[in-house]
Amino acid sequence: MEIRPVRGYRYAGDSARDISAVVAPPYDQISAETQDRLYAMSPHNIVRVSYPKDADDKYGDARRVLDGWLAEGVWRRDERPAIYPYHQTYTVAGQPITRMGFVALGAVSDYARGEVLPHERTHAGPKRDRMDLLEATAADIGLLFMLASDPAGELRRATTPAGEPIVEARDLKGERHRLWRITDEATIGRVRELMARRQVIIADGHHRYETAVGFAERHPDAAHKLMAFFALEAPGLTILPNHRLVHGIQPFDFDDFVQMAARWFDVSPLADPLNVRLENRTIGVVSGPDSALFTLKPGADAHIRWPEKTSPAWRGLGVSILHEGLLRPLLGITDAKLDAKTHVDYTADRAEAIQLARDGKYQAAFLIAATTAEELQTVVRGGELLPQKSTHFYPKLLDGLVFHRLGA
Repeated sequence: MEIRPVRGYRYAGDSARDISAVVAPPYDQISAETQDRLYAMSPHNIVRVSYPKDADDKYGDARRVLDGWLAEGVWRRDERPAIYPYHQTYTVAGQPITRMGFVALGAVSDYARGEVLPHERTHAGPKRDRMDLLEATAADIGLLFMLASDPAGELRRATTPAGEPIVEARDLKGERHRLWRITDEATIGRVRELMARRQVIIADGHHRYETAVGFAERHPDAAHKLMAFFALEAPGLTILPNHRLVHGIQPFDFDDFVQMAARWFDVSPLADPLNVRLENRTIGVVSGPDSALFTLKPGADAHIRWPEKTSPAWRGLGVSILHEGLLRPLLGITDAKLDAKTHVDYTADRAEAIQLARDGKYQAAFLIAATTAEELQTVVRGGELLPQKSTHFYPKLLDGLVFHRLGA
């Protein structure tokens, strides 16, 4: 992966280092309620450009807002090219964790070149939205979350910052984000050298990456995209499962479902779905007051009608077993229905999934184990894509810590 330093644009509206009021989650994590909340936090919140409210000319509105900010000096461009160490400190199971990476420009290229590997499919609608916004604003705001192998820790050592951060922020979940700046040419050269021989995997940002590839085809001076790089092996790569919430299945009866599933799954009582330890071959199911643990029987995977040309690694994922062993054959939830978003919703919060199913707001919640970093690498480097919504990387990166103007 070829990377370059960037003269980033950063918030200059006041002298405070804490810029929590002007940052925002990635656009695809913003509900209408969250959008309203972000708008209310500050007239300079980056959401006004990254995810503007629907209007007759929302993309034009975003461009006018951005142009106004730059003219007023609300956001200013750094004087020297830099790479920006980016640390996220957050809590998992009561324990603090810090994920350490850095922000730079990365070259965009077609997947066929093998420099950048995807792990999920994309859809036309979000890419069209991102392209229209990009054409209107030329604002490269959303950080791509990229993973690079760094088993010896060379990248981490080369990008370890000194001194205090230049900005910091709390996201809407209270997690802490800090950004530094490195302008030393020798250090930047070392990081570029280390990255030059590394292949990267997209964790989050597939639609934005593919949009950037398309944009670069039209605008050759925009061949680099703002990316945040994190190590696959370092502490802090937290991948949560996306639990499935099923609705609109007619008819659906829990006891009948258990009876059908028992051919290939051992079914046992599940008294505590919130705290049960799940592995790839085990799936927790909650429906109203009922709950059970489904465990794939030894040898039963040989009888599942797997999609053609899928590897043992792909078939061993908990999300694959759920979709191909339960949702598709027993509930008729096909890939087309998943794409249409007619029968399945998702949440990475297990407690929320359980409560929604208990309250009858969904017919059932299907609880799965998380995809591990090792499983992700094995499947992706083998040339496959993971099933839809297989991963939820936590915490999300923030928009507004630093951004780039394409072609600048």
